[in-house]
Amino acid sequence: MHTLPWILTISTKSRQNLMGMVMFIHFCLRAGYLNWHDVGLRWVLFFQDTNGLLFKAIPASLGVSAKKQYQVNSLAVPRKAKEAIGGITRLTHKDGRAMVINVEYNQLDPLLRASGYPDGDVNCETGYSPFPGNINQLIIELGPYIEELTQTGGAIKEFVNPKYKDATKTAFKSSTRLECMMQDYPKTLPPSARVGFTVMDVWLAYAPVKNNPEDAAKVPEGNPFHSATSGEMAIYRAHSLILRKAGVKVDDPVHQVFNGQRVEVWPRVVWKPKWALTFSDIKSKVSGNNSISQRSTLVIKGKNIILEDISLDGALIIDAHDNAKVKAGGSFDNKGWVIETVDYKDTSVPEEVRIRGFRFNKVEQLDKSYSEAGEFSLNP
Repeated sequence: MHTLPWILTISTKSRQNLMGMVMFIHFCLRAGYLNWHDVGLRWVLFFQDTNGLLFKAIPASLGVSAKKQYQVNSLAVPRKAKEAIGGITRLTHKDGRAMVINVEYNQLDPLLRASGYPDGDVNCETGYSPFPGNINQLIIELGPYIEELTQTGGAIKEFVNPKYKDATKTAFKSSTRLECMMQDYPKTLPPSARVGFTVMDVWLAYAPVKNNPEDAAKVPEGNPFHSATSGEMAIYRAHSLILRKAGVKVDDPVHQVFNGQRVEVWPRVVWKPKWALTFSDIKSKVSGNNSISQRSTLVIKGKNIILEDISLDGALIIDAHDNAKVKAGGSFDNKGWVIETVDYKDTSVPEEVRIRGFRFNKVEQLDKSYSEAGEFSLNP
């Protein structure tokens, strides 16, 4: 265990972004990073948002870092012009120095207009901005990061981020604060540093949970809700689409309204990471003609579970020991799990259920567990 070599004091900065403090703590605890480096670890992941989909995107992004030898790899998604999300840019100085860096959305348009782009931040022929949206997830190469912490003491430059009430910029919406962001880490690196980004589809990589039910219900139609409701439904959508790409017939979603939010409801498919981290893992574990109905729930908890010619219309939970190989096939039909709406104002319901806007009534299911090593077949 490492002890902190300073006496803790109260910070008087108003609601500061804490990433600079994180880097300072990392500097103080860099012996731990040295241990990581010595045992062969090469990368550090900074995940800075309540974004559950992130972990679907990380394995492929890590592969990009390794292949491109990136010291810093920013995860990004396609971005609409003027969308309230920072843009990944390549900034070039008059003397020829250049860096790949995030520019905050409220700074991007004026920066472009001042740099020879009279229209500012606009969509290109793809229908999206040329500048991908930064989703605040960074993969950093460990060796250079340790060197940089040693040189800088973990310090990142701060800046003022005023939030105005309206376009007149004459009144503040909230207290102006000092911030320092992990996304600015590349600014401390030399021009020779290998800094890049990886763009993923939104459905695979970005579904943050930021808004409470009341605020989410006010979001204009067609815009993401970024709520607990949409965040959970995004997980089911991602898993369903991944299985589709692996050849499984997955029914289309239906639309339902929870806490005033109209969302797509896909089959409720979830699996533990040990079942599949990459798409190749999934392709190796599904074969034949598999199908899942829209009302179905599928929970996979084992490492070596194979889906072969399975037809699911209901709820199926499979839990298996790591050394148990289970081949599931055939038609599984039962009453399944029924989604019931919950009002976020209903205080008789636990808060974690209220903000979600629904709960499962587990009417009927097939729940099979395999606690010993061996090979097994699961049939109706």
